[in-house]
Amino acid sequence: MVINHDACYYLGYISKAQGFKGGIIAFLDVDNPDDYKNLKSLLIDINGVLTPFFVESLNLKDKGFVHLKLEGVNDGNSANRLSKKEMYLPLNKLPELGDDEYYLHELVGMKVEDQNLGELGFVEKVLDYSANPLIQLFRDSTEVLIPLNDTFIVSVDKKAKLIRVSLPDGMVDLNQN
Repeated sequence: MVINHDACYYLGYISKAQGFKGGIIAFLDVDNPDDYKNLKSLLIDINGVLTPFFVESLNLKDKGFVHLKLEGVNDGNSANRLSKKEMYLPLNKLPELGDDEYYLHELVGMKVEDQNLGELGFVEKVLDYSANPLIQLFRDSTEVLIPLNDTFIVSVDKKAKLIRVSLPDGMVDLNQN
């Protein structure tokens, strides 16, 4: 069974090999690396193919870095071949969130309603710029970008698949010619 990127989320990347016995230093690009201390397996993107690996050991270090030992990676050359590769996990491995929290991928497809303008459209993509993530939707075939922050987002109702926003006058029209 081939696992595709759409069924997975980005976990982080392999920084470099460590030592000559196949050790790896990796970076977990997640909010809480401690959630992954008992990780049993992961997927590594090798030339566009998500390849499964079993985790023999994982030791958390500072600032999201981990020392990692993968089954079958037993020497420095094997570990070096994995350097700079991206790591993924299936979406069903995401830690559970509370009702008032959400993952960015959950927003895709949700309806967006403004308190004054009414329905604006449906989220097409989340543009995950680390300092300023944006939700993208199209209104009358015009792209609308809304910063994903408390200034504009009033509420996100995961069950109703609805995002309520409060946008300043003219913001929806910014991208129109």
